[in-house]
Amino acid sequence: MTAPFPHVPARPGNRFDSDTILAARAAGNFWTCLRGNGGGGGTAATGSASPMPPARGAAPYLYFLISGIFHYLGPAFATLLFAAVAPLGVAWLRIASAALIFAAWRRPWRLLGRASRTELLLIGALGLTLAAMNACFYLAIARLPLATVGAIEFMGPITVAAAGLRDRRNWIALLIAAVGVYLLSGARLPREPLGYLFAFANCGLFMAYLVLGHRAAASGSAAGLDRVAAAMLVAAVIATPFCLAPAFPAFAVPVLVLAGIGVGISSSVIPYVTDQLAMARLPRSTFALMLALLPAMAAVIGVLILGQRLWPSEFSGIAMIAAGVALHRPRSLSPRR
Repeated sequence: MTAPFPHVPARPGNRFDSDTILAARAAGNFWTCLRGNGGGGGTAATGSASPMPPARGAAPYLYFLISGIFHYLGPAFATLLFAAVAPLGVAWLRIASAALIFAAWRRPWRLLGRASRTELLLIGALGLTLAAMNACFYLAIARLPLATVGAIEFMGPITVAAAGLRDRRNWIALLIAAVGVYLLSGARLPREPLGYLFAFANCGLFMAYLVLGHRAAASGSAAGLDRVAAAMLVAAVIATPFCLAPAFPAFAVPVLVLAGIGVGISSSVIPYVTDQLAMARLPRSTFALMLALLPAMAAVIGVLILGQRLWPSEFSGIAMIAAGVALHRPRSLSPRR
């Protein structure tokens, strides 16, 4: 049986490679994974395979960048569908299409058949979190600007980052990023209380996803992908009673169904895959602080795709978030287990 996630073993000389070469190698390995391992394997799913070694240089940051872009690019496209399909209906199209794609690729029922009770609890908790998080996120962006929801979403991960940081420089970086998030979100008065309620609920669920996602990736990104695939099936089952009926209008228009599948690929498949690749290689505190870039990405995508206006204070917030990330220094090159 072939390994579920082939990669070139690390060579001592790799530490002298430039970031450009390492980024290109990371992109090549990511493409090899998607192209050549359509569901082959399950040995890593239970943790029997050895975890992948943490990447050096630019590789894990490239995975994070891809994830960050699609984390909000997909929802921006989803927002355009709200005129024809209710937010919960779009959420169901996203979850169901992503679950089908993950199922065809990773065949998660193999993992479910031999998983331990602890692993099944992890998969169930992650699936419940994904279903609720996607629903709350779409209900929030239907009422609030994408940048505002993205900024509020960061307040959960910043708490996770604080738990893993012990360096004064990192605390300063975290404080700068937090002020940037405040400027980015505080520029708009809360005119939509229900929208803010959903946004803060999404914030808490996103924090839970961050913690559970790291646990899923604890024995390597291949095992993490199998667990995420199984969790997406759970999420689809949980979301169907609440979100299927609002999706019915899309079934009468094939273009809307195709658009919903596109949202699933860009919002769930690509970000969750690259999240696992990054989580398996970065310390949890490093990954959590880098999530400070997400509100900035949300703001930029909101302007370019949705035409949402940014105020000067929001631009200042973006600059402070970028400064906090630039100042941050990871405590260790090894993943936090």
